[in-house]
Amino acid sequence: MDQSASHQSWWQNAVGYQIYPKSFFDSDNDGIGDIQGIINKIPYIKSLGVNFVWLSPFFASPNVDNGYDVSDYKQIDPQYGKLTDVFSMISKFHDNDIKVVFDLVINHTSDQHHWFEEAKQSRDNPYHDFYIWQKPVNGKVPNNWQSLFGGPAWEYNPETDEYYYHLFAKQQPDLNWENPKVHQAVSDIIDWWAAHGVDGFRLDAISHLKKIAEF
Repeated sequence: MDQSASHQSWWQNAVGYQIYPKSFFDSDNDGIGDIQGIINKIPYIKSLGVNFVWLSPFFASPNVDNGYDVSDYKQIDPQYGKLTDVFSMISKFHDNDIKVVFDLVINHTSDQHHWFEEAKQSRDNPYHDFYIWQKPVNGKVPNNWQSLFGGPAWEYNPETDEYYYHLFAKQQPDLNWENPKVHQAVSDIIDWWAAHGVDGFRLDAISHLKKIAEF
């Protein structure tokens, strides 16, 4: 197979630089890094000779898990600035021939995401099957699966008399990737950001998307 650069995708031959926005550069002296701080440092990043930046999550979030609990994929956490700042940042990176990759969390959402707020209300809610539910077994958790953060991977929801599954914190319910509507909803998010100039995505916890259906 021809391995020449002309036959490779850009990311196969690129050098990246990861940015953790919260601690990268604080432009307004409030003790928290922000998008304007990243913009201010673009000349420095360009001087490193990198081809792309990879930004850790800065989406709207209650920050139970350092931003990996997303409550809105099309908004950013106000501590980092405004959505228009992000659009400006993407444009300025592109002006400097640097591509932009976002860290996208698609194994789970925050329990404050509107999908889950709807899903937990009733079993016939259109968003209910966006998440993974099981009935109690003898009045207890459905099985012995454990969360990576400790304790059972199940949390009881009294509104539906069911448990929802969370591999991470209980505030991070797992999405149901057996549901085609989840595929479409995530695709819509990706398309939306791509339309705003994002060049690629690092998909967080992707090895956990598939669950054992028999539980």
